[in-house]
Amino acid sequence: MTDDTRKDPVSARIRARIQRAGQRFHANDNIAAFLEPGELDALVDEVEEKMKGVLASLVIDTESDHNTQDTARRVARMYLGEVFRGRYMPAPPVTEFPNVERLNELMIVGPITVRSACSHHLCPIIGRLWIGLMPNEHSNLIGLSKYSRLAEWVMSRPQIQEEAITQMAELLMRKVSPDGLAVVMEADHFCMHWRGVKDAETKMINSVMRGSFLKDAALRREFLSLIKLKT
Repeated sequence: MTDDTRKDPVSARIRARIQRAGQRFHANDNIAAFLEPGELDALVDEVEEKMKGVLASLVIDTESDHNTQDTARRVARMYLGEVFRGRYMPAPPVTEFPNVERLNELMIVGPITVRSACSHHLCPIIGRLWIGLMPNEHSNLIGLSKYSRLAEWVMSRPQIQEEAITQMAELLMRKVSPDGLAVVMEADHFCMHWRGVKDAETKMINSVMRGSFLKDAALRREFLSLIKLKT
């Protein structure tokens, strides 16, 4: 690293690494592989300084207002360490077990509570996720809690719901290798509840079907009827 490079903001150094690797860094991408030790803390410091500028541009007197004196720091830590954590942290460890008993019946996990933020307005998305699996003798089985951990990792990024459950489906297809996979998500979007049309009742429900769930209408109906019992 040259002296000139060390003077660059940490975000610029990370961005340069990603671009050299020919990778993208969209809001819902994970960039953990491009962060070096200590850089996450440095990012918090950088975002804090930028957030102070945002508050100043909103004409908020953070020097004399005791409620907002530490807001920039709190927001920076919240974004990087909590609500967007899935961008900056590697995937959670998931122990995989062989399907020794050759289970091949429908498995359903859910509802899993999920929280995210709309990548258009950074408003909260809060909802529930259901996962249906049709394993085969070659599938890898994972512990029940790991579905929740993987969902949190995917959703803790600025997202749109349609892309989020596709990411979740692709991740589970790689981890489990089932004959079929179904993912359904129902969520409240605060970019509608809190702003814009201010419609507090509207929810969004969407699904992704893979393999046997896509091909077998009876299996799909069974899955959807069972998760309906849980709503």
